[in-house]
Amino acid sequence: MKLIIAMIQPHKLPDVKKALYDSEVYKMTVTNALGCGQQKGYTETYRGVMQEVNLLKKIRLEIAVNEDFVEPTVDAIIKGAKTGKIGDGKIFILDLPGCIRIRTGERGNNAIG
Repeated sequence: MKLIIAMIQPHKLPDVKKALYDSEVYKMTVTNALGCGQQKGYTETYRGVMQEVNLLKKIRLEIAVNEDFVEPTVDAIIKGAKTGKIGDGKIFILDLPGCIRIRTGERGNNAIG
């Protein structure tokens, strides 16, 4: 079992969801996040005062998958999120030592579905 965490641009979420659905990945957790990387932020003027904004809006996707769904999930995220520009995001793949479905008490691969 693996936990896939992806940080993507907010406007790419519909494209990523469509690519995941096309790859038969339907379960995910989506969270709004703030962060910065190579983009480094930008400056803007507010009431005549220059302000540096270095924490940009991002979307954090968390998807728990069994081993055979890791590559299709990663490929779908890349397909939906990639623009070829700085700020497309990152994908992290972590080992997931356990999973328990609260409703039924199932554990492991069966709990992920």
